[in-house]
Amino acid sequence: MKPLPALLSILLLAGCTEPPPPPAFGDAVPLVSPGGARSVGPRLSATNDRTILSWMEGASPGGTLYFAELRDRGWSEPREVVTDDKMFVNWADLPSVVSLGNDRWFAHWLSYSADGAYSYDVRAVLGDGREPAWSTPITPHDDGTPTEHGFVSMLELDDGVGLIWLDGRNTLAPSAAGPDDHSGHGSTAGGMTLRAATIDREGIVGAEQEIDDLVCDCCQTDIAVGAGGPLAVYRDRTRDETRDIYLSRHLDGRWQPGERFSFDDWTISACPVNGPAIAADGDLVVIAWFTAANDRPRVNARVSNDGGVSFGERITIAQNRVLGHVDAVALHDGAVALSWLESGRRQFDDVRVRSLTANGELGSVQTVGRTALSRVVPQIARVGDDVLLAWSDELNGEQRTSSVRVPILPGRRD
Repeated sequence: MKPLPALLSILLLAGCTEPPPPPAFGDAVPLVSPGGARSVGPRLSATNDRTILSWMEGASPGGTLYFAELRDRGWSEPREVVTDDKMFVNWADLPSVVSLGNDRWFAHWLSYSADGAYSYDVRAVLGDGREPAWSTPITPHDDGTPTEHGFVSMLELDDGVGLIWLDGRNTLAPSAAGPDDHSGHGSTAGGMTLRAATIDREGIVGAEQEIDDLVCDCCQTDIAVGAGGPLAVYRDRTRDETRDIYLSRHLDGRWQPGERFSFDDWTISACPVNGPAIAADGDLVVIAWFTAANDRPRVNARVSNDGGVSFGERITIAQNRVLGHVDAVALHDGAVALSWLESGRRQFDDVRVRSLTANGELGSVQTVGRTALSRVVPQIARVGDDVLLAWSDELNGEQRTSSVRVPILPGRRD
């Protein structure tokens, strides 16, 4: 048996063990793009041991949704999901292709429902097999209005998928809000809403649910599952045009009304097209977002260590030259990687990445790529001991998809 002083020393040392430093990132290794000319809207999905890159290729009219799977030496040959002569091909409102495991798949895109510039519906298909055979297209909303439906985020369920999306059905109706109604919640007909529905494995759509009756018109949404259950983040909008980030929790089978999360007081008269991102790994949940409140552009984040029940104070990830368009992914050893776009030099913008630990410590900033396009939503995913990033770029006057693989390295403290 160890003497008491020695035992106390061991316990004191164990209790004072310093957490590991935030991970660093190595040099980016470019991957050969599987997309052709006019590739638009790349999106990454890393689920069930499969990493998928999806993108659109525009045509006249419409476009085609493709995807490729990451192999040891790079991307597989592209595979077509659907060609739709009414496909809405856009840089910000991205389609998706996701592996659900057991050779089950989900994909969605957007399809014009009328002649209006933003009159389009969400269309989704389920797939079976390693080379998916896709179902008949499904529309998760049943309003039938020629309005905007998009900015979809997906949640994998035991018996299918759950979706949230921005829904413009109420934009056709005159506002029922009185002149003194500035709540943003209540009698607010006439604005964009956030809605949810499920699609089971047989393609049957479950009952729709309205989560929020007034949200920002064209900012991306995001979903992650922490130890406390599913969480959804989005940009809200009040009647006085405050457009802060809100958080909704999925409890007892339903999404709860959104709660104000960012408290930026960003008042802007038009949609910034700049949504939040969320990443989760058990008790660790991180939400990151862009704001330009008080004319100070920055990317902020808040950390939860109890599965999303509570969050710490905001942490500044980047500022000054940032353009936003954040994404986030959980790493190992209690950390996440955050990506964003930053204004660079010589007409190029920088794709940057930085780690953040559970105790709020930041790693160094790494530039992993550049783009000649300012309207870009970089994507990030974790693949083993690397992170993978994808974004749109321009080469010889044609839009292309760029992707890189970046090793995750042990951090160090100077």
